[in-house]
Amino acid sequence: MPGNKITSQQVEIYMENRKIGNSQKLSSAKAGISERSGRNIEKGKFQASTPHDWRTKPDPFDKVWKQELLPLLSNNPSLSALTLLEMLQEKYIGQYPDSLLRTMQRRVKNWKALHGPEKEVIFRQEHEPGRLGLSDFTQLKNIEVTINGEILNHILYHFRLSYSGWSYMKIILGGESFSALAEGLQEALWRLGGNPYEHRTDSLSAAFKNLSSNEQQDITERYEELCSHYNMKATRNNRGVSHENGSIESPHGHLKKRICQALLLRGNNNFESIEAYQSWLDNVVNQHNRRNAKSVQVDKEALQLLPTYKTIEYTETLVKVTTSSTIDVRRVTYTVPSRLEGETLRVHIYHDRLCCYLGATHIITVNRIYPKNNARGMVVDYKHVIKSLSRKPQAFRYSRIRDNLLPNESYKQIWQYINDNMPRDIACKTMVGLLHIASENNCECLLAEEVLEMISSGKKFSLNYFQNKYKQLENPPNITVTQHELSSYDVFVNEEECHA
Repeated sequence: MPGNKITSQQVEIYMENRKIGNSQKLSSAKAGISERSGRNIEKGKFQASTPHDWRTKPDPFDKVWKQELLPLLSNNPSLSALTLLEMLQEKYIGQYPDSLLRTMQRRVKNWKALHGPEKEVIFRQEHEPGRLGLSDFTQLKNIEVTINGEILNHILYHFRLSYSGWSYMKIILGGESFSALAEGLQEALWRLGGNPYEHRTDSLSAAFKNLSSNEQQDITERYEELCSHYNMKATRNNRGVSHENGSIESPHGHLKKRICQALLLRGNNNFESIEAYQSWLDNVVNQHNRRNAKSVQVDKEALQLLPTYKTIEYTETLVKVTTSSTIDVRRVTYTVPSRLEGETLRVHIYHDRLCCYLGATHIITVNRIYPKNNARGMVVDYKHVIKSLSRKPQAFRYSRIRDNLLPNESYKQIWQYINDNMPRDIACKTMVGLLHIASENNCECLLAEEVLEMISSGKKFSLNYFQNKYKQLENPPNITVTQHELSSYDVFVNEEECHA
């Protein structure tokens, strides 16, 4: 074709076709050249282009490549082309413009390919049905999920079968921990209906953070016991080598992209509750699983049978209830019913809750919180201590947990008004009395609405008014109704007959 050089390969193809008897026209067509070029080849007028190993332009880095740049690259192969060019620009002002960056990049890239360090090799794995399940934790970056308008600080636990890609995701409050792993893994296996022969997770370095060597050993043993309960071989990645868990690291991105798209389709990121968020998340992941239905079925048929029951998925600790009706667990103070003062409770620590037992009897479950920046946290339920506080209401004003005793913003506004407009002793008595009414009658929201409405309308109110309004009938009379025998009414029938 005009403007294109004829290569030696085209010449060879043309001549081979001529040798076997093809015409000039056919041989030229097969070689991709014109018939005239074919005639010139036969006349010896054409010389095929040959590769050359000399430069057609002067080397702009000839003076500095061997003397300065090569020693730097040899000592530090991670140096980038931009860094080297900027170094030359500072040293030789005006001699190495930015237009040479692409040339420098090609030169450095070629040197690293010929003389640079060995690179990490990814070994693609052969995945067998039912053999391997993987667990990891991830988070939705640049996405804020809210519960009733409040930002939910959480991560996601992700379980995946390596063969079919069947996945399960669970909302985890707080950070990575053994209890979060154990709870999420067991929920995934029981939803799947079987368990693989091997389970792999990352190094659990986040779960081991700030733990003593004995505590770290304890988590290691518990992880192995968890896998042993399901007859799975327990394996873990080497720390810092994420691609060893590659069968789940990459799918993180695919599932999170699907979640982001589903949120866009939903129109907002706000949910009524964590349970509603989890239910929505289950639907999104199930859509992903349905796309791999055939492979999932093959995987399920190769899984082991589940054990008869689940194993423990919590961390246990013993705590004593203080005379303030509180317990301290992981830098957080929680209130408990005051009748438990002096007792030692056995606490099962989950990622999102604490379950408290007295002996084998379950006493109470409280939501777990995670204090920030190594500070201490506090979870107070005024209902646990209100009966004792109502007997000495003046203790409310300077109590260390005063602000925490107020259950929400409405009661904080009520206290602000009462404290500003009533005598000190009456203010405490009124506030504690309102909390007592709310606790005894289970009318926390309704009572707050009524009080705030009276405050906004300028009406005066007193504690007695609300005590009378919500007063419960104490010791109602026990009325016994006796059912008479029907035969006893026969006497009236007989009397009527006599009078007749």
